[in-house]
This record gives sequence, structure tokens and C-alpha cells, in this order.
Amino acid sequence: MRVTLERSELLKSLTHVHRVVERRNTIPILSNVLVRTDAGALKLKATDLDLEAQETVPAMVERPGATTVPAHMFYDIVRKLPEGSQVGLETSSDGATLAITSGRSRFSLQMLPESDFPDITVGELSHRFTLKASSLKTLIERTQFAISNEEIRYYLNGIFLHTVEGPGGRRFRAVATDGHRLARADVPAPDGAAGMPGIIVPRKTVGEIQRLLENPDLDVGVELSDAKIRFTVGDVVLTSKLIDGTFPDYGRVIPQGNDKELRADRAEFAEAVDRVSTISSERGRAVKLTLTAGKMVLTVVNPDSGSATEELVVEYDAEPLDIGFNARYLLDITAQLTGETAVFRLADPGSPTLIQDVGDGDTLYVLMPMRV
Repeated sequence: MRVTLERSELLKSLTHVHRVVERRNTIPILSNVLVRTDAGALKLKATDLDLEAQETVPAMVERPGATTVPAHMFYDIVRKLPEGSQVGLETSSDGATLAITSGRSRFSLQMLPESDFPDITVGELSHRFTLKASSLKTLIERTQFAISNEEIRYYLNGIFLHTVEGPGGRRFRAVATDGHRLARADVPAPDGAAGMPGIIVPRKTVGEIQRLLENPDLDVGVELSDAKIRFTVGDVVLTSKLIDGTFPDYGRVIPQGNDKELRADRAEFAEAVDRVSTISSERGRAVKLTLTAGKMVLTVVNPDSGSATEELVVEYDAEPLDIGFNARYLLDITAQLTGETAVFRLADPGSPTLIQDVGDGDTLYVLMPMRV
């Protein structure tokens, strides 16, 4: 194989592809990126057996061929080459090394044969549709923070995507929860999504697709079955296994009868929570909200260091209420709200609270209280 291509094009593609490769691998070939010529271009592919990324780069192909080289080493070399330079890639006659040349720089990387490189068998993808990058980005950003890190309940380690019927027609919905908080976001369902199975997209895949959604006007191709999903974003194709599990019936934890409504300036509330939580310990991040007519008092008590209080003017005319929440969870949720006013619908100190933007029916958050 002998090819020449622009350093910037190669670096852009390696940036997308090499992130899939885990730093530590017990299987040597999984540390490598597949480099293969393809009709006047170079195709790069990497996988961890659950997620596969591939991208095609324009290149001048003098001699076709294919090989695999260490992904992170290859990326670091190209990243450090001068901007605007041309990069030459050539395999040795004995098939042992790949030479990387640019100007006066020359590197030689050990290769493993292309035949050893695994391929994720996709099978039949039953549903295909196109979604605006801005819509997919909205779904991910508004729910990603609530993905669980718990290994036992592995089925919570991703975002649940499915379609539902709403008052304004069919909706494409994303849900994530870790058992302490729940995030739900909707966008209009694209043509072709009707009847799709409910699927759980793993956390790593969610993070990788989010990084590719830089251009909000781009169309994202989505193909899926009940076991796999494939995203096509420009020249990048991301194929992933789905989490094999059943997402819980999240509708049961969304409160319906919370009759105490609190309205607060979102920015003021977030800043106040951030200030008083300075004094909290890592173990106990509870902030108590004391609600009376037109007023909220935020309190944090840390037996080891002291206490903090702050008072806010709010819209609240229900009976007085003391309720505690994890300060970090409150900040995570308020960071996702886009309006000036946050609406809290509460019931009692032991029941979940519903949090939304004013008039936003597309996104809602549920937060479990803490004992304070």
C-alpha cells in the first residue's frame, strides 16, 4: 500500500475513529486502526467489539492495500506533524511495518494483518430514518447527565430511545435515569421511526455520537434493529451494539398529582444552590429548601465545617414545606433548562418533584428528595 493525503484530513478522521479504541486491551488487534484503500480514498476503521467507527478520507492512491497499526500512536504522530503538510503512508515489502513520512519526518509503525481485524456483524436493520443533528443533539444533551454508572442495573447505562403518541402527533423520545433523577426529552418523530423497537443506546456510543454533531444543520442517518444501531454523520459511520435489557416503566415515577407549584428565577436559584453547597461535604451534598409564601430559604449544614443559608424571593403560595435535594443533581437539571423561570411541582418531603421550563412540554425532569 502506498498513499498520500492531506495531514488535516487524516487528523480529522483519526480524531473521530481513534476514540473508540480503549487504552488497555488484552486483544492486541483491538488496539489498532484498520487502514484500507478504497477507490481513490483511504478508509479508517476502529472497534472495541461493541462500537465501531469508520470514516473515508480523500487520498491519492499509488498502490492499493490494507493493514492495521496502533491507533493512539498513529493519531499522536499525525497530530504532531506540521499543519498543511502532506502525509505519505507505505507498507514495507515484508508486510511488517507502515512508514509514515511528512517532509523530513519519518516514522515506522509495527503492523498486524488486516485479516485479524474484527468486523461487527450488523445483520438486518429494520428501521431507517433521517434526523436533524440539532434534534438528536437536543435529545442527548437534555438526558445524558442522568445516565446511571451502576453496573448491577446495566440496563440504565444508556439512553432509552422510542416513539410515543402525543397530543401533537408522534414523538421521538429519549429517557435516562439513575434511580435518583430522571430526564425525558421529546422531538417530533421523523418519517420511518414509527413502529421502531424501544432501544437502549450505551453511554460510550452516546458520547461518541454527541461529539460528531458539530453542525446543527446536518442530517443524521439512523438505521436500527432491536440489537444494533448505526449513525451516519457526514463521512463518519458509527455502528454500535445496543444494551440487551428492558428499560423500566419510567412513566410510573413521573408524578401526576403534585399540587404545590414553585416558580423561581433559574439563574438566581442555580447560583444560590452553588454558593450554599460550597460548605457541603462530598458524602452529604444535601441542600434543604424551606418554602413559605413568596420565599425560599436554602440551607446546608456540614457538621465538620459549618453551615450556609441564602434567601430567595420566589412565586409560592402553597402550604409551608421543607424538602431536601442533592445539590449536584439540582445544578445538573437547572443547567439543562433554557428558560428564565424554573417550575417545580412538589407534593411532600418524601415524594419525587417534577421540574420543567415554563410552558415546555417537550422536556421534563424528575428528582427524588433526600432526607435532611
